[in-house]
Amino acid sequence: MQEKITAVIIAKNEAEMLEACLNTVRWCDQVLVIDSGSTDDTPKIAEQFGAKVVSFAHSSFSRLRNEALKYVETDWLLYLDADERILPQLAKEIQVHMETGTDTALQLERKNIFFGQAFSAGGWSPDLVTRVFRKTSLKEWKGVVHESPDYEGTAARLHIPLVHLTHRSVAAGLLKSAVWTGLEAQLLSEAITFAVTPKTVIRKGVMEFLRRGFFWRGYSDGQAGMMEAITQGINKMLVYMQVWELQQKPSIPQQYKAAEKEIADLWSKKS
Repeated sequence: MQEKITAVIIAKNEAEMLEACLNTVRWCDQVLVIDSGSTDDTPKIAEQFGAKVVSFAHSSFSRLRNEALKYVETDWLLYLDADERILPQLAKEIQVHMETGTDTALQLERKNIFFGQAFSAGGWSPDLVTRVFRKTSLKEWKGVVHESPDYEGTAARLHIPLVHLTHRSVAAGLLKSAVWTGLEAQLLSEAITFAVTPKTVIRKGVMEFLRRGFFWRGYSDGQAGMMEAITQGINKMLVYMQVWELQQKPSIPQQYKAAEKEIADLWSKKS
């Protein structure tokens, strides 16, 4: 009997990107979309395509991927983000391994496209992700921000790339950063033992820029490569700025609450 596969797409407010993503998984036997609290037409687009839509809002990417696992009924599953695309050659390669291979997972190399350009440096290549699993081998996903799978067996590395259409604009990149930098800051604040200062923030940002742009040869990807290096430096600064925010005593919300009370007390005395 031919083995079957489900494409699992995690999406939130991806109306602009979802349809094109869905069109690259028509070869899959089933399509499951985990909608994480969209306020746009994401669920509607998925339903019109014929996908099964499950509403499950959560900030943890691992929790979202684990939730999807509950609804998969096929032998295999493929995890995909709305800004990723399966090429016809990759679909064929996956199908061949499903039928003839002995590995329980498949590792894909992402071809990252930033600002319209494929990157070959800056820490973005090779970018290996394990996304295809025999269902019985996948135990769970772990990690809040940079999630990783826990599975039994071995993984085969495929040759055809998974196309990743990310950072389609500066604004889109910053909106994405606003989500994950907060999660990373929360984890980091629980781990570090030193006080973050403005000097810390600047040093971390500059070092990340130098690492991406020069040590990892981001400059070889031209202006787009250096712009992405700057973006990653900003992201690192955003993480540490939010750690500083979490370290404040009393907390910043408490300080605002105190300010509101002081103003309310002034009006109360006047009356």
